[in-house]
Amino acid sequence: MFLSPHTARAARVIGTFGAAAALSVGVAATASACTIGDFSAAAVCDAGGNGVIRVTDRDASGTPATVSLYVQLSMPGGERLITTRTIEHPTAQGVSVDLTPLDWYAGETFRIHVKATDKVDDDIQPMTVVGDESCAPSGTPSSSPSTTPAQPSATPSATATGAPSPAQSSSTAAPAASGAPSPAGGSGNLAETGASSGTTVIAGTAAALVVAGGGIVLALRRRAAHGSR
Repeated sequence: MFLSPHTARAARVIGTFGAAAALSVGVAATASACTIGDFSAAAVCDAGGNGVIRVTDRDASGTPATVSLYVQLSMPGGERLITTRTIEHPTAQGVSVDLTPLDWYAGETFRIHVKATDKVDDDIQPMTVVGDESCAPSGTPSSSPSTTPAQPSATPSATATGAPSPAQSSSTAAPAASGAPSPAGGSGNLAETGASSGTTVIAGTAAALVVAGGGIVLALRRRAAHGSR
C-alpha cells in the first residue's frame, strides 16, 4: 500500500507519542509498586516505657503487608519467631506498627521479614539491633531524689553547750535572793540581827524605871527644901 509523504509523517508522529505514553505508564506503575525498600525498622521505646521494634511501611500503592519478627539466638543460625503483624493500608507518608519482643537488652538482634502479596517476600536490611539504652515511661524523672542525710550544723546552739538559758538563770538566782532579810521582818531575821521582841520589853522596862527614879529624887529634894524652912 502506498502512503503519501504526509501520511507517513503523521503515522510516525502518532507512533512516537504512543510509545512515550506507554513508557510513562510503565514507569509510573513501577514507581508505585510495593518493594522491600518501602519498609524500615528501628528499636525504640514507646510511650509506656516498653522496648519495641517499630516497622514503617511507605508504600504508595497501598498493598497490605505482613511483617514477622524473629529474635536471633546465640547458637549459629538459630532464631525464634516472636510475633506477626499486618499493615492493612500503607501510604506514601508511612504507616507504622510496633512489634514487642520478649526481652530487651543492649545488643539483642532481630530479623524482620516482609510478605506483601506476590510483590515482596524479603527481609528488611540490615537487621535491627537494640542500642545501649533502657526504656522508661514518659514523664519519669531522669534522676532519682537524693538520699544523702542532712549534715548537722557545725555551730552548736547555746542550749547544747550547757550555757544556762535566761529562764534557768533567773530560777538559779531566786534562792540567793530569798536569803536577804525581808522588809517586813520576821522572827528568823530578827534573831540574826540581834533584835527580838524580848529586847524591846527590857528596854521599855528600863526606861520606866529611870522615869520612876527621877520622880522619887525630885520628890525627896522638894521635901528637904520644905524642912529647911
